[in-house]
Amino acid sequence: MNEFKYYSEESLSALRCELKLLETVERQKASAAIAEARDKGDLSENAEYDAAKEAQGLLELRIGKLKNLIANARILDETKIDTSKVLIYSIVTIQNLANNMEMTYTIVPESEADFKAGKISVASPIAKGLIGKAKNAVATIQAPAGTMQFKIIKISR
Repeated sequence: MNEFKYYSEESLSALRCELKLLETVERQKASAAIAEARDKGDLSENAEYDAAKEAQGLLELRIGKLKNLIANARILDETKIDTSKVLIYSIVTIQNLANNMEMTYTIVPESEADFKAGKISVASPIAKGLIGKAKNAVATIQAPAGTMQFKIIKISR
């Protein structure tokens, strides 16, 4: 059963570009590598041929996965995000009540998560604890480091 996944326009465009690159450039490179290895003689003892065939199989697997992702992708209109509560694609500023440190995160789908860029997965413990909460609410979150409490300072898109 296929499940729809939501993406920003930018992320879906990146998936489409990757698929196009794999289908047009990388497929040809894989075919050329197989042909070159085949020309080197006996295929039963040709490790280069086996490696090229395996690489081609992995490439085709990735192409298939990307096609499936794109077919089941839905674009989330970020301009229509409700900023009265934390939702996917919300930009939320929180304050750790233990040390008063403030952090700002964007809640994104798992495929777009990039902690260094401040984008946390909707499936992460922090995001799960924040989803659905309004400004000034306190979220108690069970994280690997223990129970933490965060106050929601600001929600934007």
